[in-house]
Amino acid sequence: MSEAGARARATVQMDNARVRVTEWRFAPGEATGQHRHELDYVVVPITTGRLESRGADGVSVAELQTGRSYFRSAGVEHDVRNANAFEFVFIEIEIKAGVAGLVP
Repeated sequence: MSEAGARARATVQMDNARVRVTEWRFAPGEATGQHRHELDYVVVPITTGRLESRGADGVSVAELQTGRSYFRSAGVEHDVRNANAFEFVFIEIEIKAGVAGLVP
């Protein structure tokens, strides 16, 4: 297990006018830290496992499966932690609004 307060590693793979693609890697117990999503986003799990999310509504645990994507609207505020005994990885694709040719 990682130390309490240890942070997940974010690697931006692409950032252009339309999208930002970030790989997130979490050792066991690592977390993102409290943050707010300013953009709509899609998460694509690379690993199957559990992520714990702490937000204003309390704590929830999501069971994620490799390749099973999900979408969230901008405005989500939370701290996400790896609740597994192994490394957890996902890709986050942030969708930049207001770009010509994209539907709002």
